[in-house]
Amino acid sequence: MTNDVIRLRSVTRRYGAGGMSVTALDQVSLAFPRGTFTAVMGPSGSGKSTLLQCAAGLDRPTSGSVTVGDTELTGLSETKLTLLRRERIGFVFQAFNLLPSLTAEQNVALPLRLAGRRPRKDRVREVLQQVGLGDRARHRPTEMSGGQQQRVALARALITRPEVLFGDEPTGSLDSQTSREVLTLLRGMVGREGQTVIMVTHDP
Repeated sequence: MTNDVIRLRSVTRRYGAGGMSVTALDQVSLAFPRGTFTAVMGPSGSGKSTLLQCAAGLDRPTSGSVTVGDTELTGLSETKLTLLRRERIGFVFQAFNLLPSLTAEQNVALPLRLAGRRPRKDRVREVLQQVGLGDRARHRPTEMSGGQQQRVALARALITRPEVLFGDEPTGSLDSQTSREVLTLLRGMVGREGQTVIMVTHDP
């Protein structure tokens, strides 16, 4: 098995057609090794979010190939892509996307329930503990700060033990101090857990 968890080969992504087409990615080849933290930085419109979406199987490249582990994504059906993302990839976005009627532990367990798997309470508590929210398991989003809500979103992404965790501007709506705390948490997971993290940001 290769040590690269994600590989892009000559990936091009164009939107539109003819003279109105826009090239977001142009022949991009990249590899992301397992157990590493990678930050992709650039201004708005530079193609960084498109890169993440293609790498994660959320968008299909116009040409080129994307491989997750030993699985080439280009030829997969939408159903198989959905299963791959659910089982092998975690996502954290700028918007926390927590369900307000659910507690922290219920939000964290949601990906397992959607996959038809019974969440183990000790595993849910374990990932909440990893993100420093062991004492907030029964709190709802409205009872937590923005930083705490983003930590719940991070725990939710980790509950399935993903091969890679993608972050699309995960600190974009947080203040500078809370942003540093979340980034420190992500880097710590690489060191302690061997987690692979790929995030895009416009901040240096």
